[in-house]
Amino acid sequence: MIKGEQIYEGKAKKVFATDDPGLLIVSYKDDATAFNGLKRGTIEGKGIINNKMSNALMRMLRKRGIPTHFVEELGERDTLVKKVEIVPLEVIVRNISAGSFSKRYGVDEGLVFSEPTIEFSYKNDALGDPLINDCHALALGLVSREELEEIKRLAFEINGVLKDFWTSCGVTLVDFKLEFGRLPDGSIVLADEISPDTCRLWDSETGKKLDKDRFRRDLGGVEDAYREIMARAEQGLGEVK
Repeated sequence: MIKGEQIYEGKAKKVFATDDPGLLIVSYKDDATAFNGLKRGTIEGKGIINNKMSNALMRMLRKRGIPTHFVEELGERDTLVKKVEIVPLEVIVRNISAGSFSKRYGVDEGLVFSEPTIEFSYKNDALGDPLINDCHALALGLVSREELEEIKRLAFEINGVLKDFWTSCGVTLVDFKLEFGRLPDGSIVLADEISPDTCRLWDSETGKKLDKDRFRRDLGGVEDAYREIMARAEQGLGEVK
């Protein structure tokens, strides 16, 4: 597959055209951002870890019947994906209170919910990715009602699979962000990535943070945490096979 012209660069990835109009190459960077780009830095090796972890988890989800944009891992940082129209919603699934949820509602981090909750943010950097509800998403024409229900269904199903997987690795899945896309036939698939950049992952025994919160909060040991969570994922995936 020939990597063609760069058509997009985001905070953590670059996207390139290929000789197939239905396929793109995503290349993962070591750049790190937080707080809507206000904090910037580099996490050495992050791009390699996020690429490999995301692809492995998407392969696992695909085996469970979850449709994704993943096609093939091309190298340490590069992955071939189906070209999709990204739905401009960030979908946040939460199992435990943390981060902005704790600040917004005045609850301590670590409150375990009786059932998972879901939030939507309007994917718009200029507006700071504001929280929106179902009615807002429909009013703005971001999704159809059928698409929204399918996104919710898939998000909760993904949560169930990932929670069980990370538990088997000695890790608690606190919360995570998903993005979805539309294929040319209109069907909804999981897109973007699943990684320590997009998930809060705590050691189940100690509560140690093994994700990008170490960067956000200047906790130190960021690269070590990413390597540790990758090693646990590889062990867990080996057992899943």
